[in-house]
Amino acid sequence: MINLFFYLFSFLFGLIVGSFLNCVIYRLAPHQNFSGGLKGRSHCPNCKHILEWKDLIPILSFIILKGKCRYCGKKISWQYPIVEFFTGVLSLLFFGHLILNPTVYNLQSAIYNFIISCFLIVIFFFDLKNYIIPDQVIYPAIFLSGIWYLVSGISKFYSKYEIQSTIFSAIFAAGFFLAIYLISKGKWMGFGDVKLAFLMGLFLGFPEILVALFLAFSFGAAIGIGLILAKKKTLKSEVPFGPFLVTGTFLALFFGEKLISWYLNLFLLK
Repeated sequence: MINLFFYLFSFLFGLIVGSFLNCVIYRLAPHQNFSGGLKGRSHCPNCKHILEWKDLIPILSFIILKGKCRYCGKKISWQYPIVEFFTGVLSLLFFGHLILNPTVYNLQSAIYNFIISCFLIVIFFFDLKNYIIPDQVIYPAIFLSGIWYLVSGISKFYSKYEIQSTIFSAIFAAGFFLAIYLISKGKWMGFGDVKLAFLMGLFLGFPEILVALFLAFSFGAAIGIGLILAKKKTLKSEVPFGPFLVTGTFLALFFGEKLISWYLNLFLLK
């Protein structure tokens, strides 16, 4: 029962954080004024009616209201329940393992992974909607990641080799994207992707960063070709690459070691 309660609490905590992330994504939008931060009560983007507590229950409110605003009937974006659900799942994945191995290091690692993942979720949906990776998100994420490794190095959580490998991964990933950015003069890749690649390197380390980049380019190419064949995009159309990078990051984080082992075994068999 205690384990079940902990799992449930972890998921509900993630849902609440996901609701907050939706607020961040909305208020960071170019048409919004973020100078006031996150102050002010939530309201319907269409009718501007102030939302009550019963309108803000993660996922449940969306289901009860059948995806429509209670006051004007305007459809509510599916982004809201999706962000809340996946943030809840990530919270469950990061904090759930603490039941099996409740050490201080694991708790710290889980908190760090969850915080950076929240930044990545914001980047995913904001870039998907606005075709830009906001500096208000990427720079704090890089800063916190740097602080994490600084403190971890001092506390001996990571060896000197592990920290050096992580820094190398960040520089390699950012340098690779920077080269593409400079060669294409910003036509193939935005500079925000360069900064995101640096964060990915800090977050994943080596060799998981290679898995993330491979998956990102693979998914990007497959979906890009699919959109062209469906005549929804052309070769000259702009497609945000941040969501693919974030997807590759999460897949590499959870399945990177298994994918690397599978590839090496496949290569050795040949």
